[in-house]
Amino acid sequence: MTQIPPLNGLRAFEVAGRHLNFRAAADEMGVTQAAVAQHVRHLEAHLGVALFERLPKGLAFTSAGRRYHGRVAMAFEELRVATAALRPAPDRVLVSVTPTFAAKWLIPNLPDFAVTHPDIDLQILATEKVSSFHGDGIDLAVRQGQPPFGASLDAVRLFHQEIIAVAAPSLIGSQQLPLAPDVLAQIPKLHDAHDLWPAYLKRLKIEDLGGHGLRLSQTALAMDAALSGQGVALVNSFLAQRDIAANHLVQLRPETLSGDDHFYLLARRGSKRSAAIQTVLEWFVSKADA
Repeated sequence: MTQIPPLNGLRAFEVAGRHLNFRAAADEMGVTQAAVAQHVRHLEAHLGVALFERLPKGLAFTSAGRRYHGRVAMAFEELRVATAALRPAPDRVLVSVTPTFAAKWLIPNLPDFAVTHPDIDLQILATEKVSSFHGDGIDLAVRQGQPPFGASLDAVRLFHQEIIAVAAPSLIGSQQLPLAPDVLAQIPKLHDAHDLWPAYLKRLKIEDLGGHGLRLSQTALAMDAALSGQGVALVNSFLAQRDIAANHLVQLRPETLSGDDHFYLLARRGSKRSAAIQTVLEWFVSKADA
């Protein structure tokens, strides 16, 4: 049986052959350039064949080296695949959420999830479309609306619909809070697809004197515009909590606009959930205000 060449030499040859440069190979392997060159020389001596031509600015394969590198690279790839197969892959859970929920609540809270559940590969599908548990392969979904969402789905309420008016401190300057209704009436309004300003102003019994303001397709965009001082946005209070706590936004009036379109976590009913899906579900519920 032919003796297998030294594995250190084979590894150095495989990496150096990909880069055609001993320095780059040394950086990848975390050793010195001299160590890589020495391993390759020992391999060439063992084989009795020159594998590289040493050039002023790098390396070039000899014809034998090129043929040999192709086979050696395949062998190392097989070793990587075989090793990966031994390690259990992290449990994958795909959650469908709206872009606003993803940007303003979920992503800021993901570090907490990653620390407490590093073994779960949580993947986020941010879309305004109604996702299909079967067709899109999602495991959980967060949606705003009113139950029932379908006979095949369980729904757990996460956050109540509670709309507040927020703006950047720079927009109101030295004005006292809560902002007087007549002052609020004159400030530019930021509108999103929910179009809640008429109902909110009616709640305050004031007329909008601030012009049309910006019209944006998503609440997240309205919040970003508010953060940059472009006007007042109407948002669900839980989405603005972090920015209010950091004094990036201020709540202008104590009045809220309530409704029945709460935020729900949806899961398939009647099917046995994996431990990972159940863990993610319980994590969402632990963060809820319901």
